[in-house]
Amino acid sequence: MVADLDAFSVFSGRAPLKANGSFGVVHADPAAPDLPGLVSDMSAKVGTGLSGAVLGEEVAVATRLTQGCTPYPGRFRVTEGEDNIIARLDGRPALEVLLEAVGGERAQLLVGLPVPGSETGAHFPDYTARNIVGVDPKTGLVAIGDLVEPGMAILFCKRDAAAAKKDLQGILSSLKRDAPHPRGALYYSCVARGEHMFGSRGAELDLVKRSLGEVPLVGFFCNGEISRDRLYGYTGVLTVFR
Repeated sequence: MVADLDAFSVFSGRAPLKANGSFGVVHADPAAPDLPGLVSDMSAKVGTGLSGAVLGEEVAVATRLTQGCTPYPGRFRVTEGEDNIIARLDGRPALEVLLEAVGGERAQLLVGLPVPGSETGAHFPDYTARNIVGVDPKTGLVAIGDLVEPGMAILFCKRDAAAAKKDLQGILSSLKRDAPHPRGALYYSCVARGEHMFGSRGAELDLVKRSLGEVPLVGFFCNGEISRDRLYGYTGVLTVFR
């Protein structure tokens, strides 16, 4: 996609960001150390591992994040854990709490790490989904694909095709109201979505295209998606140029 933009700045590890902007299209090296920290701090400093383009305030965009998971009821507090190992939740063995929370349902289970400050009123908090990478039935330990520490909150969730489709349709309706005549769009989706979640090749993209209409649309599948200042998983990030 070729865009007529006159306010942008390209950056990388070799050419650090020199100008502030209102929105960034950012690519990250998955092998970069402390990648979530790099994403969070990029507005202040950009080192190796990140590259992309920052758009000036003159470039009007609207962006939304769609989750590919459905949370189970309940939030739990890590009372014992280290590195990526959760030993106890609310004072009980972590695996025991996990099995009780899912109620024997057969599904791809994940751990959600709520984003601090994202829960308002009756709305469920924003969260980042992380894989469960191992369990130990003898000790009740649960290992996840992120770091944990005592005191942090977690929730359990499942990958759910019906909820993912509904959520995608919801953000498409929201964007349509916010930007009824977009000039172009960028869509980045997790590799675990696509036909694996939506049932057939191109079904996810067809939903986006039908909502936006005949506008230039580019993007790709990712192994981790960046939205705002966080690194997500199992999500789709849609941005439109107004």
